[in-house]
Amino acid sequence: MEILAFGVQSDEKPLIEKAFAGKHEVRCLDVFLNRDTAPIAAGYEVISTSVNADLGGKVLQTLAAGGTQMIAQRSTGFNNIDLDVAERLALRVSRVSWYSPYSVAEFAWALTMAVNRRVVRATIRTRDFDFRLDGLLGRDMHGRTAGIIGTGKIGEAFTRIAHGFGMNLLGWDVAENPACVELGMRYVDKEQLLAESDLISLHVPLLPATHHIIGKDALARMKHDAILINSSRGGLIDTEALVGELRAGRLLGVGLDVYEAEAGLFFLDKSLEGVDDDTLARLVTFPNVLVTSHQAYYTEDALGQIIAATVQNVDDYLAGRRSENVLVPAPPGP
Repeated sequence: MEILAFGVQSDEKPLIEKAFAGKHEVRCLDVFLNRDTAPIAAGYEVISTSVNADLGGKVLQTLAAGGTQMIAQRSTGFNNIDLDVAERLALRVSRVSWYSPYSVAEFAWALTMAVNRRVVRATIRTRDFDFRLDGLLGRDMHGRTAGIIGTGKIGEAFTRIAHGFGMNLLGWDVAENPACVELGMRYVDKEQLLAESDLISLHVPLLPATHHIIGKDALARMKHDAILINSSRGGLIDTEALVGELRAGRLLGVGLDVYEAEAGLFFLDKSLEGVDDDTLARLVTFPNVLVTSHQAYYTEDALGQIIAATVQNVDDYLAGRRSENVLVPAPPGP
């Protein structure tokens, strides 16, 4: 069988080809799946997609009409997939339910320290042989308070690093993580966490209940000199409200690896054509804001685990097996 993989990065292609070698042929495309590219999948029973694929109703209908029966998404998140439509069309949909939490947690801390210690600004200056320290003042994280919203595997890994810095730990989640409690975390309501934290890092999935969990009211509760980090999903933050706070001179710094309107932008080179997203254009002009292009997961370790799980998902589909990675069940047999 030949499998069609959409949205494959250059670093990712040899890993995917090696993982499928001896099992199936795989055709890797650097284009992302959307309404315009969906017809390419005609004739492919199994396709694989990236986190920025458009798997809305129209795209799913095109895929099903072209003979696709199984979609293996190479990510944990699946907010880009209309699961109800997929089920009506009898499409099998799987994801990667787990990969290295350290990749995302460590990158969230890289954003934290880069924002706090003005690393990007300092680097740009020194390239111009400007070695002044004006405007580069940071602060110790030791003794300050970290608020972790979402204390699953990634949130726990972030918490362990915060503990290593000697920070006070506040947590908010639907259920307490005993490992975080053992590290000294106090679980409090979200309002208290926002009000008392010097650093707030988001590690919850994007669901209807968490959409814009950091909105105008939440931002107003935060300390004026807090640091906000998001390496989870862009839709957790109301970006328009965030820009308003930044224009008012609030927040010490913001580190974003995700953006709520990143589809059609992230993972692509827009340097020659520009970007017509006024909110994003305004956001990146703030000297205390650092935006990266959804790369927190992008380590050899995590990518290897994601690809291995994707191969296993395809094997399970062909063998008629179910696993925790299946989001939409396979159609019933005759």
